[in-house]
Amino acid sequence: MSAFRARHAWSIAAALVLTVTGSATAAGAPTASADLREVMFVGNNWDGTADVIKSSGDLAKIGRINVVPDKEQRLAEINADPIKWIYFQAIRNGVGEGHDQFVDDMYSTPDGSAMVVSRPSFADVVSIDLATGKINWRFPVSGYRSDHMAVSPDGKRVAVSASISNTVHVLDITTGKQLGSFKTGDKPHENVFSADGKYLWNMSIGDVNTALDEPWLDWTKGDRRITVVDATTYEQVKVIDMRERLDAFGRSDLSDAVRPVAFSPDESKLYFQVSFFNGFVEYDVATDKVTRVKTLPKNPATSDDRTTWVNDSRHHGMSMSPDGSKLCVAGTMDDYATVVNRSTLQEGPLVTASKPYWATVSGDGKSCVISESGSDQVTAIDFATGKKTASVAVGDHPQRVRLAQVAADWTGPAAK
Repeated sequence: MSAFRARHAWSIAAALVLTVTGSATAAGAPTASADLREVMFVGNNWDGTADVIKSSGDLAKIGRINVVPDKEQRLAEINADPIKWIYFQAIRNGVGEGHDQFVDDMYSTPDGSAMVVSRPSFADVVSIDLATGKINWRFPVSGYRSDHMAVSPDGKRVAVSASISNTVHVLDITTGKQLGSFKTGDKPHENVFSADGKYLWNMSIGDVNTALDEPWLDWTKGDRRITVVDATTYEQVKVIDMRERLDAFGRSDLSDAVRPVAFSPDESKLYFQVSFFNGFVEYDVATDKVTRVKTLPKNPATSDDRTTWVNDSRHHGMSMSPDGSKLCVAGTMDDYATVVNRSTLQEGPLVTASKPYWATVSGDGKSCVISESGSDQVTAIDFATGKKTASVAVGDHPQRVRLAQVAADWTGPAAK
């Protein structure tokens, strides 16, 4: 596996890789060209832009991409269709907190020539030429909203959740052609390719935009499960109902809506956040059991009114150090991030952060990088010390942060 590919794997929510057998397999990924540069893409969801920053060190900004160059055309189509208009408004006023959602997730193509972006409010995935800023192809998802994506280990396929139609589409990352699709539980969210590219995992989170958030109303949230499919045939291989596993561990009080996740390097353990919980769960893959639950500190200033927590997320964002010894957790509604020792589950310093929304790993593997959606910046936290090392200002409401590749001399699309 190339150096870039190995680090890129960690960027997918801290090595989101897991085979059904639990054994690690190195993927035959292409070697990064000397003409390419490793960077980080930062999706500014409410802006409709993506900042490109250094992948390590001071995280200095390199350039910016407009991910909605066709905005007027898309809005005209929505305004001409009453059903699309209703869903567009619902997305704005619900999951968007009163804002349009123009960029949820993004990856680079293997040759570094394009950025592939899911755009929730436009219910599509587009490929944007990094040299010209123009759209190469557009794929409208089924239903009315696109969500999280995942890229295959070889960089050739991208999976996207169509959250309203309960479908995952798998596309050729270069052409946008659909290679396959499969059905999921309600509101598919996170997608995960296995390390060898043979399997694809999807976590459905159910309805997180309603105000029916009291524990006794949990049944209204829908069908939440992990769906595993063969990534060639897209036939279902396995379904995991985490409700049963949590109940067996004695934590029937916890939601079974699996949010951001991180897998250990040997793929034997899965760590995941769930709705409404200030902490995370450890799950043993081989025994199919929950083994530990970690509760993290509450911020006294955080309201106890669950209906005020964004999309049912108290904590949203996890990554793991490349050696597997540390977890980095974004305490979204508690306004901090912290590095946790994976062996003892002891948290380190609570690093103040404004509504941290995501966590990934820097290109050099030394830092956890979080997006601070409340203060429009991206911050690096050292895995070794648990302390903040750098911050850089980005656009409005940064969410997903992904490692990527661009041309070595790239500084932004050419002027029109």
